[in-house]
Amino acid sequence: MLKPLGDRVLVEIVEEAEQKTAGGLYVPDTAKEKSQRGKVVAVGSGKTLDNGTKVAVEVSVGDTVYFAKYGGTEVTLDNKNYSLLSERDILAIVE
Repeated sequence: MLKPLGDRVLVEIVEEAEQKTAGGLYVPDTAKEKSQRGKVVAVGSGKTLDNGTKVAVEVSVGDTVYFAKYGGTEVTLDNKNYSLLSERDILAIVE
């Protein structure tokens, strides 16, 4: 498993359910947009400010989050898709 550094967060991408058109046709994977929802599996130690103060990451392991469409770096480990994001790319926590 990867250990994020600083204010980075590793998110396992939650794939959306199969999409079907009104006519009953399934949308192929190549035509789908990538999911912007995932489960946090690891967090870094936090951001260090200019004065040396460490600010903890606001999300926790196990949180389900929505993240920016083009944020982060996609990573595949053990046939699972992850996104390695900066905390600023996380838009919301699902409660």
